[in-house]
Amino acid sequence: MNQNRQKFSFLPTNSTEMKARGWEQVDVVFVTGDAYVDHPSFAMAILGRVLEREGFRVAILSQPDWKSCEAWKEFGKPRLFFAISAGNMDSMINHYTANKKVRNDDAYSPGGKIGLRPDRATLAYCQRAREAYSSVPVIAGGVEASLRRLAHYDYWSDTVKRSIVLDSKADLVVFGMGEKPIIEIARRLKKGESVKHLRDMRGVAYALGASEPRPTEFEGRAAIQLPSFDQVKTDRFQFAEATKLIHLHTNPFNAHLLIQDHDKQAVVTTPPTLPVSKEEMDGIYDLPYSRRPHPRYKEPIPAYEMIKDSVTIMRGCFGGCTFCSITAHQGRIIQSRSQQSILKEINKMTEDSQFKGTISDIGGPTANMYEMRCTRPDIEKKCRRQSCVHPTICKLLGTDHGPLVDLMKKARNQPGVKKVLVASGIRMDLAQLSEEYMNELAAHHVGGLLKVAPEHSEKEVLNLMKKPDAENFETFSTEFRKATEKAGKPKQYIVPYFIASHPGSSVESMIELALFLKRNGYKPDQVQDFIPAPFDVATCMYHTGLDPFTKKEVYVAKHLRERKVQKALLQFFKPENYFEVRKALEAAGRTDLIGQGCDALIPAVAPREALEKRRSISAKMLRGEFVHRVQTPPRANKGYRPNRPTAVRRDLTLQALV
Repeated sequence: MNQNRQKFSFLPTNSTEMKARGWEQVDVVFVTGDAYVDHPSFAMAILGRVLEREGFRVAILSQPDWKSCEAWKEFGKPRLFFAISAGNMDSMINHYTANKKVRNDDAYSPGGKIGLRPDRATLAYCQRAREAYSSVPVIAGGVEASLRRLAHYDYWSDTVKRSIVLDSKADLVVFGMGEKPIIEIARRLKKGESVKHLRDMRGVAYALGASEPRPTEFEGRAAIQLPSFDQVKTDRFQFAEATKLIHLHTNPFNAHLLIQDHDKQAVVTTPPTLPVSKEEMDGIYDLPYSRRPHPRYKEPIPAYEMIKDSVTIMRGCFGGCTFCSITAHQGRIIQSRSQQSILKEINKMTEDSQFKGTISDIGGPTANMYEMRCTRPDIEKKCRRQSCVHPTICKLLGTDHGPLVDLMKKARNQPGVKKVLVASGIRMDLAQLSEEYMNELAAHHVGGLLKVAPEHSEKEVLNLMKKPDAENFETFSTEFRKATEKAGKPKQYIVPYFIASHPGSSVESMIELALFLKRNGYKPDQVQDFIPAPFDVATCMYHTGLDPFTKKEVYVAKHLRERKVQKALLQFFKPENYFEVRKALEAAGRTDLIGQGCDALIPAVAPREALEKRRSISAKMLRGEFVHRVQTPPRANKGYRPNRPTAVRRDLTLQALV
């Protein structure tokens, strides 16, 4: 196996590459909706490499033509199983904007080309795998499968859908991070166990037949019955209750087995996989990745270009933001690599002739949670808190930035490294607890612009997001300015990110956010439009109009018109948004914000650019044929005496009109 690693930089992607290794059959065919990039930021690379390390023969079937099952036969019948993933993103979020319009590009495809994977890719890929070899187990995983493992709201169809376990007909769905489960599955299937024997694993979901007995407990903890699919489909309170129960059972140390009835069948999810240790993390990231796309690609892959020089130092997030899927997929418990492993990767990067000396990011889901965990493991195992930092930072949370500061210093001082940037989002409430971290960050790790995510200014909206108050953002901004001046870099700036149309956010609250931006001198160039991703707590709010934990009513902007207005208010300063903003201000009775006052968001007179845009839109709408033409239907019979003078005159008149 070590000889193969040295000889071959990539896992085989076709039968020719497979046979070049001397293989007649592979153990696992990994099917993915992404282009094959052998970089530890891509799931297929990590999972393929950990299986390879364990001695399994793995092939990568990347972005196959799903219109038939022929591509699934490329490597012959896999000895153990098909591993199915839609890719690094949910395929629907990958394909469509918040306004349900088709995106112009796909960051995970060569050349950014769209159309190389289907909608709901997991379903299509599982179906083709079953058609190709009906006796081969089909194991689905990845973000799309994780977030849809139980009954869920689907924004694009505006319906509550069944568990993906049933619709994909996969034998097993692995949710969460997949390294430990995929190794266990491969080992046990190799020993001759059936897929049904794998139901005792953590981090899996499966379907029970109508006659199969239901499990009553898992590792000594009683099973919990969720509201059924029929109940959550028709009753918003039941949907909210199911969401609450699911999220209360995401801590792997105290989660219970969950059962949800779907008509005559039931879907079962076991507790999440236990977090990986530091040694296990090192073992995953120390594997011999080439850190490049497969050479068959002739066009750049945008996602790779963005992260190729980045280094992942941890995974997981205890922020618990209700609109974010990271916690749902990676878990709340921070899992960090050792400094030795991280520096080893950096040194490997510097040996690459294509490396220019700048590490584009050193972080993970957040930039500053490295080695932060609960200081009381006994309490951590019992805790069901959804966020360790909201509404206040838990007193038991370890928030020492010392290990991270030490790592940053060592990273930037490695031979061949010119600069180490932080591009992952900074958790501002944590950063302010360490003056040393703020000074190090400002002096050495900001490339002119620092990304932060205050998300909103209004307290009631921020509470629903589980984000700190706007005052926290203001104090962070002040401290960052002080640190940049101290470092002699006064031209470094903060780039704040905000969300429009999040549950709880009304036009009135967006007007207040626009005022907040005006008073603080921020003009966001890019804004986020809330997309209800499956499984998220905020998605439950969007669908039901309820906070699942309190059952209180939540205002939701569902109509496209209002969503468009909220987004325009975030960029009130753009001339093309003038008329949208003006209508919103007039409708809200805030004409005091129109004119020349200090707080005025827009001028009283429309700027030239706004008028030009309106004219162009009108011209586009009116473009076409608007001259009424007389259409004469064909006449099968011209009648008696067709060449009479009156008939000829009438035909000439009609021709003239046409």
